[in-house]
Formats: sequence, C-alpha cells, structure tokens
Amino acid sequence: MSDEAGTAEQPENTGHKDKRKDREWQIERGVAIRAGFYIFGTHLFAGFVWLLFFLGEHASK
Repeated sequence: MSDEAGTAEQPENTGHKDKRKDREWQIERGVAIRAGFYIFGTHLFAGFVWLLFFLGEHASK
C-alpha cells in the first residue's frame, strides 16, 4: 500500500514543483527588469548632472 501512496503523490508534487519554479522564474525576471530600470535611471540622472556641470563650466560669465 505504501507503494501506491508514493506513486499517487509523485504527480502532485511534480506539478507543485513546476508551479514553484514558474513563480520563482517570474520573480527573478521581475527583479532583473527592476534592476535594469534602476541602472538605466541612475545613468540617465548621472548624465543629466554631468551635463549641468559641463554647461555651467562653459557658460559665458
């Protein structure tokens, strides 16, 4: 009887593990996208600040 119970549980556990892997993949993808936006935004802001310093240095006084 324990063999029957073990076989009956395997498909359910496999399905549960697949759902967990899909969810983890979605979370990892979300983190990667968010990190990409943060990196892009930080570089954009740094470029803007650099532009302000450059224009301020070359402004006619």
